[in-house]
Amino acid sequence: MEYGVRGSRVALGMVGVVALTFALSGCGAPPWAQGGSAASSSPTPTRAASPAPQPVPNDLSSGSTQKTVTAGAVSATVDYWSTLSMDRWTPTALKPVSLSMVTTVTPDDGQKVYLQRATMTAVPGNDAQSFAPLAAQTDQSNAPGYLVLSPYSYSQTFNVGEVPADATFVTLQFTYEFLVQATPTSEEFAKQTASDTLTVAIAGGGAAD
Repeated sequence: MEYGVRGSRVALGMVGVVALTFALSGCGAPPWAQGGSAASSSPTPTRAASPAPQPVPNDLSSGSTQKTVTAGAVSATVDYWSTLSMDRWTPTALKPVSLSMVTTVTPDDGQKVYLQRATMTAVPGNDAQSFAPLAAQTDQSNAPGYLVLSPYSYSQTFNVGEVPADATFVTLQFTYEFLVQATPTSEEFAKQTASDTLTVAIAGGGAAD
């Protein structure tokens, strides 16, 4: 009996060893036995896309434009255009700007409207800055002025000279000074002033960018 009990204890001990062996073989090696956990992958930095340059506004992109300006009782319709194609509006080119104007007056009691003075000032610039304006150009008439009441009209051509190489556009500032008869037979006049602005792109500008 003692032998049988001892034999049973030995058999149970062997079963326990076998079970422990299987349990250990079923478990993987701990992380420290594998040289540590796998290194985490870091995301590859991406470069932010540069914003696409915005096109420069150009009031003469279609070749011409028409604007309406008012000064008191006077309403002036002005057509602007250039005989120089837009691809030749380079910084060094002489760039002509032509205009044609006709006016109406409200109420129309038969009084006349005269254009006493027309002035254009060109101001070059780019997205970062404005440059010094070019010399103003003025067309001034003897008193009382050019008759511009419809059906009579006024036409003139101004020129934009050389602008800085890094200018990408030029702003054209126009000032129109009118004299309006107080009555159809009066020699007294009321002065009215209107202003207008055009922006024209410079071809090949922005050399410093």
